[in-house]
Amino acid sequence: MQRRLGCLIGGIALAATLGGCSLAPDYVRPASPVPPAFPPADTAAGAPLATDVAWQAYFTDARLRTVIEQALANNRDLRAATLNIDRAQALYRIQRAELFPAVSAGANVSTQRIPEEVARDGEAYTSTQYTVALGVSGWEIDLFGRLRSLKAAALERYLATEQAAVATRLALVASVAQAYLTRAADAESLQLAKATLEALQSSLALIQKSRDLGIASDLELNQIKSQVEAARANVARYTALVAVDLSTLQVLVGAPVAPDLLPDALAAVTPPQPIAAGLSSEVLLRRPDILSAEYLLRSANANIGAARAAFFPRISLTMGVGIASSELSSLFGGGTGMWTFAPQIMQPIFNSGSLKARVRVSELDREIAVAGYEKGIQVAFAEVSNALTYRQTLVSQREAQEALVTALEATYRLYDARFKAGLDGYLGVLVAQQALISAQQALVGVRLSEQANLVTLYKVLGGGV
Repeated sequence: MQRRLGCLIGGIALAATLGGCSLAPDYVRPASPVPPAFPPADTAAGAPLATDVAWQAYFTDARLRTVIEQALANNRDLRAATLNIDRAQALYRIQRAELFPAVSAGANVSTQRIPEEVARDGEAYTSTQYTVALGVSGWEIDLFGRLRSLKAAALERYLATEQAAVATRLALVASVAQAYLTRAADAESLQLAKATLEALQSSLALIQKSRDLGIASDLELNQIKSQVEAARANVARYTALVAVDLSTLQVLVGAPVAPDLLPDALAAVTPPQPIAAGLSSEVLLRRPDILSAEYLLRSANANIGAARAAFFPRISLTMGVGIASSELSSLFGGGTGMWTFAPQIMQPIFNSGSLKARVRVSELDREIAVAGYEKGIQVAFAEVSNALTYRQTLVSQREAQEALVTALEATYRLYDARFKAGLDGYLGVLVAQQALISAQQALVGVRLSEQANLVTLYKVLGGGV
């Protein structure tokens, strides 16, 4: 029995060495359909590439990091992406197992009645057989690499799913940071609107007294009243925006966000550390979504090998060793040994062109994957180029807006001083104040755009997560 078992194992090992040929075409990465370099950008000299900077190092604000950590722990989209990795890994293991024989052991007993017409001596009798066997059933010898091609395709799909989850993680980090900054900017604008309303209400009381004394006119009183109502509407608007921002942030985080983690102003958020865009557009090939697309392309390439292998004979083996006896008591005695060896070869002869069609489908799938891969690179290049270009204009815009606010503050102080000195009416003060408020709110928006651009730049450059 031991010798027969050894022969079975040896036969399996010999058959396993027969496989190894692959009919899949050699994989060649498509050329990048974008310029070799990004547009010139004024980025920090000597700064690391985004792909080399973990998000914990990039976002230097401690409270923002805490919120991002909560989102990574609770977000449902990220949880689904992680489960998809586990599923793809399990599917790869299933496909890989097809390369190896499934050895099984079994024991059975069969009883049958032999009728008089069939029995040799003309008398009916009952036949019983006891069997214990160890064997392999229907194991395909992968001579032409069909199973290996399918295994390679499954592995590439698993790697693609893994990179897709990394891309989801990066997108979540960026989305949380964007929502956090938006909430901070709207909270700052709300504070500005409330301060403006208080100042205008004080001015309204002053103009009301002046009008009662006959110093101010009804026109000035109505003008200040309209400004007060406009400021009240502004407060209501930003109050709603802050509430919506918090709701959006909590959906991303997947849990309530503690009030002490929320900043009251954009200036209270520490800006991210500097990163470099790099000169070569080859950096795009390190983005997780581009890596995922390339793995899918490699999977489609491997499927061509499986489709081509279907034209060739498929060899499968069924073999086993065991013992059999008509009496249970003598099952393990001498002379009960048995073995089976049943190779099978199947060669396609006529299939109405379905095999050729399958090869064509696999080749078209590869071309579709190439198109998706190239489009992904083009979109990525445009995202990086736009972010870098926008970065240049945002810096200049912020500097100009800061200078405008400084000038309007001086103008407002001058008009206010002339009004209090009795040299001018209150209309000039209102006009100057309104211009200053608009400029201050615009400055908050520009600063938000600048900070959000840094987050976008980290994302589109494939920041390390």
